[in-house]
Amino acid sequence: MAGVAKRLKRLAAALVALGVLAAILGETVPPLGAIAGAGMAFADDDDGDDGGGGGRRGARGDDDDRRPAVRLRAPRWLSPRRWFEPRRAAPRRAVQRGATPRRAPIPLQTRAEEIVAVGLTPAELERLTAAGFVVAERRQVALLGGDVFRLRAPTGQPLETALAEVRAASPQAAADFNHFYRPEQDNGCAGGHCASHLLVAWPAVSGAPACLGSVKVGLIDTAINPEHDAFAGGQVEVARIADAAPLPESARQHGTAVAALLVGAQNSRTPGLLPGARLVAVDAFHRGSGSDDRADVFTLVRAVDLLAGRGIDVVNLSLSGPDNALLARTVAAASDKGSVLVAAAGNNGPRAAPAYPAAYEAVIAVTAVDKAKRVYRRANQGDYVDLAAPGVEVWAAASVRGVRPKTGTSFAAPFVTAAAALIKAGDPEATPQVIAERLTRAAEDLGEPGRDPVFGWGLLDASGACGRAG
Repeated sequence: MAGVAKRLKRLAAALVALGVLAAILGETVPPLGAIAGAGMAFADDDDGDDGGGGGRRGARGDDDDRRPAVRLRAPRWLSPRRWFEPRRAAPRRAVQRGATPRRAPIPLQTRAEEIVAVGLTPAELERLTAAGFVVAERRQVALLGGDVFRLRAPTGQPLETALAEVRAASPQAAADFNHFYRPEQDNGCAGGHCASHLLVAWPAVSGAPACLGSVKVGLIDTAINPEHDAFAGGQVEVARIADAAPLPESARQHGTAVAALLVGAQNSRTPGLLPGARLVAVDAFHRGSGSDDRADVFTLVRAVDLLAGRGIDVVNLSLSGPDNALLARTVAAASDKGSVLVAAAGNNGPRAAPAYPAAYEAVIAVTAVDKAKRVYRRANQGDYVDLAAPGVEVWAAASVRGVRPKTGTSFAAPFVTAAAALIKAGDPEATPQVIAERLTRAAEDLGEPGRDPVFGWGLLDASGACGRAG
């Protein structure tokens, strides 16, 4: 008996030692029967379901009545794995090979570090220069009846303070920041052709409208490619505002697309609304940092003045920026002189602030809709919106050759510009106010009854543009 007792004690001690060792190694101790009958087989600690219903590898399912293994675990700090296995780094987000991590977009500059002013008397100008202001440039603008100045603030003076000083020195003058204006396009278009001519009941599906006549259309935009196939045999004149210090030329994508929408050759892949019409395209933009095409207001007012001085009937402004005192005065003067001004409503979203020059009373503001007459999701909204026109996946000329779909209120504005040009051609005495009234009265009401901040008076209906008002 004594010998048996000794053997039992040794066996118990061995089992305890085995349990301690297993606990240290992070394993589990099976029931005693399993040790005796399976030659030290250990239970599987896999929580996944590998075919059995109980979630254990090789388990029999819900009818398995075997006792579970007794689990003895040592503290984590005692486990050899903690001391000898390399620590695994925290999981990282997968990055596609060759991909560059996204960076937050750098906000675009809203203005040059200058002030623009018109209406300064020689005495006022002398006092300002004596106070440290520098005249960077001076140009005559006939529409404004005098010279427009680009002024640099005295060294170290904040631009806001400098503007207040100019306004106080000359209350009768119009002075403001030299704001930047940018093309209103969206390059996220997915492709596809829209039957935009049919959507607005254009009076000529093929060929030029019969009432086109000798109407002259103006375009203030980025540079265009006059050698593009879309302008073959057309009457396209390109004018660039020459400054004392030449700036890098803007890209040609936007201006070429808008110009082709207006006067693209009928036998090209992008036939325009007014094929063969005379177009004077003024490049008022320059290339800033990166791919930023922008027009400062000093140049923009001179571009409007140039077209008004040449008797251009209708002007397309597919661009936008902030309210500006000089720009407001310029577009009002151009309208008074007889120019119809059409502008893009903006692509900054339905809750964005009004975009200018579209929001000025003298300008027809155009928003964009798709072929189902749904408003473009990024179009500005507001009481200043006058009309809607196709502007989502509109087939337009690419900058060098060929075509591509374009989206944005920039590409909706030319439809209204072209319709205004037809009205002007059929009724040369019609004023900008009369033309705007005819366009809005004929529009197809969309959205809420009457004028609303989403569609304005509704979708352009050009079916009657060639006829005189009744």
